[in-house]
Amino acid sequence: MSESQKVADRPSAEPPAANGVDRFFKISERGSTFGREIRGGFATFFTMAYILVLNPIILGSAKDKFGHSLDTGQLVTATALVACVMTVIMGVGGNLPLAIAAGLGLNAVVAFQLAPLMSWPDAMGLVVIEGVLICVLVLTGLREAIMNAIPQQLKQAIGVGIGLFIAFIGFVDAGFVSRIPDAAQTTVPVQLGSVGHLAGWPVLVFCLGVLLTIALVARKVKGAILISIVTMTVLAIIINSVADIKSWGLMTPKVPDKIVDTPDFGLIGHFSLFGAFGETSAITVILLIFTLILSDFFDAMGTIVGISAEAGLLDDDGQVPNIGRVLFIDGAAAVAGGIGSASSNTAYIESASGVGEGSRTGFSNLITGGLFGLALFLTPLLTIVPLQAAAPALIAVGFLMMTHVKYIDWDKYEIAIPAFLTIAAMPFTYSITDGIGAGFISYVVIKTVLGKAKEVNWLLWGVSALFLVYFAIDPVEQILGVK
Repeated sequence: MSESQKVADRPSAEPPAANGVDRFFKISERGSTFGREIRGGFATFFTMAYILVLNPIILGSAKDKFGHSLDTGQLVTATALVACVMTVIMGVGGNLPLAIAAGLGLNAVVAFQLAPLMSWPDAMGLVVIEGVLICVLVLTGLREAIMNAIPQQLKQAIGVGIGLFIAFIGFVDAGFVSRIPDAAQTTVPVQLGSVGHLAGWPVLVFCLGVLLTIALVARKVKGAILISIVTMTVLAIIINSVADIKSWGLMTPKVPDKIVDTPDFGLIGHFSLFGAFGETSAITVILLIFTLILSDFFDAMGTIVGISAEAGLLDDDGQVPNIGRVLFIDGAAAVAGGIGSASSNTAYIESASGVGEGSRTGFSNLITGGLFGLALFLTPLLTIVPLQAAAPALIAVGFLMMTHVKYIDWDKYEIAIPAFLTIAAMPFTYSITDGIGAGFISYVVIKTVLGKAKEVNWLLWGVSALFLVYFAIDPVEQILGVK
């Protein structure tokens, strides 16, 4: 056999690009094909499409300081629009199979931490500020400093705590758990169901939904969460048509008069950049912004590295290609989320489903983003999903976030105790901010009493001092004569 024939028979590491699109996205260069990218784009969308239901439910179920709620239909439009635009931008600008949408956990902070202290436009303004600051951190190179300031295991604890908080919200939203009325004069704060036991068809839908979701997740079925939401919504529609049900809550499972409708862009641009500073103390606002940055920044880093590694895109030094540009786009997604009133948007770990189908480039994002764009016109169909059909997804997401607890060294008390306080305080205080503060302060205190104060990064000292003032804000304000 001739030498030229040997070369011809040898598989090429980088097949020649078929066209300009192939060259731009490096599809052939990364060992992928247009077919794989398209399948991956569909898989990613159907795996994360639940956010079109959950984000409106989480944001729509909360009221701001003045008792105002956000319109569900407008929230669906905002959620789909920002996800569509930023997913496409990440695909073109970052060339990674990394979809973007409203972040779970981040929207909980906005709904249950920010909104009760200010108006919705003020809360979304803080999200914009958070995104801008993340972009600044990326541009200035301070990312590494902040990353190194917080122990890795404490970061894991924050994710676990948010997972438990999200699961608790799911139980409450579905009516599986409810607050015992103060008139009961009991020290027990919550109970099973609304009267101490489960009753009614809606709660049954939730229980069946949880069982279906965990069964699909256990079998690692792609799109498990979306399949569960769709299935239980259909069941809820059937039950609602034959049973006498007083109320399903925010949304009633009833077949709409029309499936396609014109998107309602009423929430786009409704944000106030600095309005929050007039509604609550500056220290509180700063800590809330910090909470958003912390949750968004580190979750995004883990997701970006994890997806890139799974796709085999890390270089010899373990670095993500175009990492600076990718992180900047992720920060810009937070800005876009605030501007659109969709809450902070970030990279989605569900993008792994697309990678599993063969996605290796940003071309798959064009498919995923395009499907989010199509969803803009399906608002009537998406707003019939009751809380009881969607809440099981929160339980599943809570479980997935809880799995990170295995990375914490529970035999090492100097990290285990702060981690425990972080995890426990979030659901028990119904506050992500309080959980992070409890973890940071206890970490600094324990390191100090063990004679290891020098091991604590100065940035963590500063943040812990802010949290100390935050927890003692009432006496501090009295001392300063603010009250």
